[in-house]
This record gives sequence, structure tokens and C-alpha cells, in this order.
Amino acid sequence: MTRESSLPLALLFPLVAVLAAFAVGSVFVLAIGDNPLETYGLLLGSALWWPDGIGYTLFLATPLIFTGLAVSVAFRAGLLNIGAEGQLYVAAFATAWTGIVLGGLPAVVLVPLCMVAAVLAGGIWGAIPGLLKARFGSHEVINTIMMNFIAVALVSYFTQYHYRVPGDPILQSAPISESAYIPRLGTMIPGLPARIPLNVAFLLALIASVAVYVFLWRTKWGYEIRATGSNPSAAEYGGISVPRQIVLAMAISGALAGMVGINEVLGYRHRYYDGFSDNYGFTGIAVALLGRNHPAGVVLAALLFAVLSRGGIPVDAFTRNVTKDIVQILQATIILFIAAEAMFRGPLTRLRHRLQEGPRHG
Repeated sequence: MTRESSLPLALLFPLVAVLAAFAVGSVFVLAIGDNPLETYGLLLGSALWWPDGIGYTLFLATPLIFTGLAVSVAFRAGLLNIGAEGQLYVAAFATAWTGIVLGGLPAVVLVPLCMVAAVLAGGIWGAIPGLLKARFGSHEVINTIMMNFIAVALVSYFTQYHYRVPGDPILQSAPISESAYIPRLGTMIPGLPARIPLNVAFLLALIASVAVYVFLWRTKWGYEIRATGSNPSAAEYGGISVPRQIVLAMAISGALAGMVGINEVLGYRHRYYDGFSDNYGFTGIAVALLGRNHPAGVVLAALLFAVLSRGGIPVDAFTRNVTKDIVQILQATIILFIAAEAMFRGPLTRLRHRLQEGPRHG
């Protein structure tokens, strides 16, 4: 089967998993006495068609695109990055630190410096478990999980004792300089309210998606990363340095996760806020899984999870019995069905063969 012919079938499995998850969710909604059609209409409509819906949906999708790309790049090298959560926390603090300490610089200099700080901090934090894996063979899953705890504790300490405004009851840093702010899209796009926190970071997420695709499938370095993930022994036999690719992939993965700090600090809160992440790093694993570790799939999966997250709020408020927990049920069910892909692969493959054979016999 060629790559072109297999692509539609590969995209079909996530779609079937999503539809199956919604079917299972309907059973739960019926069981507690509500109408699934009304519930899903409210869930999807509030996220996509209400006046502020699409703006907030795209805002919620932004960090998930970054973390989904981060996980997918590591996976292409045969690695599982469970540390995107820690990488984005370190990056967000580094972004805020740059915006505070260098706040006297003009915007044209300060904004790029803050973005570089986010990318470098996330990349370094991701490269450390990559280096441990490449040099000592220690498993990246254990390393990245442990570094999540270190990252959160470390930035909380510095925020609490060095960059917190005296007397502030909230664990957050001092605000960054206004010169470091990046514009909200509502100030640039007619009809989109400026109060919506959707900002230029969403455009950066789309650019990052294209850049990841070009890097992985159109460059020598991307080919070497994919070759390492497909067959490390064959890659090494072909002259590829497997340890170097492991470190490189984890560094790029961490850098992508670190770009969440751009969205959070420069475009939204304008400070480091402790506990700001709504499990973006862990949800990014599900996003990458649903998106088949392809940048285009990651964008679509991030949008789906953002729709569920945004739509869960009015579902909780305007239905009789359904709460926003239905969102967690749908997300978990989607992941379960994706993990059990073999359950769909056989029947769908046989259906595809029948459809192909039908015209020939006719």
C-alpha cells in the first residue's frame, strides 16, 4: 500500500474513534435523563457559533497545538515526552523573568528576547532527559516525569521568594513590561472582540505546525530523526548518530512546549501565574495521539479538544443534569478508542477492500 493510498485510511481511524466516543457519551447523557442532541448542540454551538465562542476556542487550542507538536516530534524519534508540562512551566517563568528584568528595552527588542527565552528554556529542559537517555540509557519517561516535579517546584520557589509582589495573596510574579505585550487578534480582526485573550501566539502555533512538517519531512535532520524512531539499528548502520538525534528531538520537543509561555505570559496574563496550565502538557499527549503525530492532525485534534473544553462550560450551566464532566468522559473515551485502534482497523480495512473490488467486478 502506497503512502498516498494509506493516508485517507489513517485519517479515518481517528474520525471513527471520535464518533464512537460521542456515541458512548450519548449513552451517559441518556442515562442521567438529558437529551444527547440538545447537549451536543449546546456543546458544539457554544464553542463554534456563539459570539465569543470561536475566539475562546482558538485561544484554548493554542497551547494544545504547541504541546501536541512537542509530543509528536519526540514520538517521531521513538521517544515519549511526558515532560511537556514541566517544560512549559520553566519556559513561562523564563519568559516572565525576561520581560521583568529587561523591561526597559523597546518592544522591537524585548518581545523577540522574551520569545527566545521561552524557546531556549523549554529546549534546555527537554534536552536534559534526552542527554540522560543518549548518554546513560535512562528511560525518558521516568526522567521527564521527575523533571515535571522539579520544574514546578523550582519556578514556584523563585516566584515566591524573588519575583512576587510583596503582599500579593496570589502566587504570581510581578507584571512584565508593557513593551513585552503581544497584540490580541481582536485588535486586528474586525468583529472579534478585543476582550477575548486570543492573541498572536495562535498564529505562531500555526507557523510552528508548518515548520515542524517542513523540518520532519523536507530536511535531512528531520529524516534522521524519523529514521532513528523507525529503526535505531538501521539508522546507526546508515551512519546516523542515534544519541545525537535523541538529544535533538527532545530539545526541539521541549522548545515547542516552551512556546506555551509566549501565549500565556506575553499574550494573556502578562506575568507568570503559578498553576496556570490546565494540564496542557498531558493533554498534548492525547492531541498527538489523535492527530497521528502529524502536524496537520495535531492542529485538528487540538481544535477538537478546545471545542470540548470551551463547550463544557455552558453545558454545565444550561442543562438539567449534565455537567462539564461529560467533556472528561468524551476525551477519555476518544483516547481509549484510539488506543484500541485494532478494533476498527480490521472492519474498516475489509470495507475498503470491498469498495475497491466492487468497481472492478462491475
